[in-house]
Amino acid sequence: MNNISTYVEQHKERFLNELIDLLKIPSISADSAYKKDVLQTAEVVKTRLEEAGCDHVEICETAGYPIVYGEKIIDKNLPTVLVYGHYDVQPPDPLNLWTSPPFEPVIKKTELHPEGAIFARGACDDKGQMYMHVKAMEFMTKTNQLPCNVKFMIEGEEEVGSSNLAIFVKNNQEKLKNDVILISDTGMIAKDVPSITTGLRGLSYVEVEVTGPNRDLHSGLYGGAVANPINVLAKMIASLHDENNRITIPGFYDKVEDLSKEERAEMAKAPFSLDAYKKSLDIDAVYGEAGYTTNERNSIRPTLDVNGIWGGYTGEGAKTVIASQAFAKISMRLVPHQEWEEITQLFKKHFESIAPKGVTVKVKPHHGGQGYVTPIDSIGYQAASKAYSDTFGKTPIPQRSGGSIPIVSLFEQELKSKTILMGFGLDSDAIHSPNEHFGLFNYYRGIETIPLFYKYFTELSK
Repeated sequence: MNNISTYVEQHKERFLNELIDLLKIPSISADSAYKKDVLQTAEVVKTRLEEAGCDHVEICETAGYPIVYGEKIIDKNLPTVLVYGHYDVQPPDPLNLWTSPPFEPVIKKTELHPEGAIFARGACDDKGQMYMHVKAMEFMTKTNQLPCNVKFMIEGEEEVGSSNLAIFVKNNQEKLKNDVILISDTGMIAKDVPSITTGLRGLSYVEVEVTGPNRDLHSGLYGGAVANPINVLAKMIASLHDENNRITIPGFYDKVEDLSKEERAEMAKAPFSLDAYKKSLDIDAVYGEAGYTTNERNSIRPTLDVNGIWGGYTGEGAKTVIASQAFAKISMRLVPHQEWEEITQLFKKHFESIAPKGVTVKVKPHHGGQGYVTPIDSIGYQAASKAYSDTFGKTPIPQRSGGSIPIVSLFEQELKSKTILMGFGLDSDAIHSPNEHFGLFNYYRGIETIPLFYKYFTELSK
């Protein structure tokens, strides 16, 4: 791979402007009000893949949002890399916490990114990281250095569970046939410490509804005489953890693997400053399951968190009301071996069982997925390690992530190939939060590193 850095330097302004244009489109898959924007984003991705050198690009319709598929097959005897990414983004709420509008990208210098970072919803998750692959493809085709075949599968429903992608994968196994799957939707340990994600947590996402009286009631006339759904919901949620912050759902930990002391010792070698971690979040203490470190709690241990809770009057001023209903959205991050559908049913059975008399409870499952662990002795991992070593001058550290990409386990099940997670984001990028951003250093370094993966994967596959 010759002149990667030179090519990126020559075209970096265009690379950035193209990403900015992509980030301006509010492709929020969770909100149907943005349907036109999501569909427009798919069209833009299709055009960019064509410009990058794919010989065939198509928009594949699904029951939901479409999948953009592209390919360039140069020799069927050479390996094939399948690139997966997503063009949909999380809702930007709460809007008042953004320092600049979420869909009006701006470049700001920060202490960590003196060269600048792009602030916008989707900057890191996943438009910025997905687009690195498009520009890496452009470099390889424009300079006649593409060493193997490549396929792209970019979806628009990752943030809402990828249910239609699962159907697409099952129905298009020949079309998607590959030797390795490459994804950039994860992060690195630090800006100067590259790492490769070797494990992902699974996910079970549910919504709960607690209903009491048949209408909202005056809190003076009825207070203390009927069950208040908001009070009840708060107590039920509080009971889901014990005094050691362990989850109290019966059977929840039955399939959780306890890592050995040796494995935990290896994890502990990754550079981590607890003080810096607390400072970055503006907190004075960490919190979590007793007996585990912060990095263990957010990667190898399962969790249960309330992602949203509402009911009653939340407008300005006061309204003395006992709400008829209260609601919450709850996510459970799972570790390998925990079956997400089983966990969902365990949650449903338990949550309904702890409801007191005077209210009714409904549990609505949303979506989920399995955890995933990839071996570090595979050709794909070795190729990624060599690529990072070339551009960062350091051997990357294998790292388990706390996040979830539910479709990864399905890829292995249906396509029989391993996934390599080459992320270039940072924990401080505020994905899913206000002021999401992606360092320009990380963006350009990703474009420089990805072509080297193709080079080494092809060489190691011979």
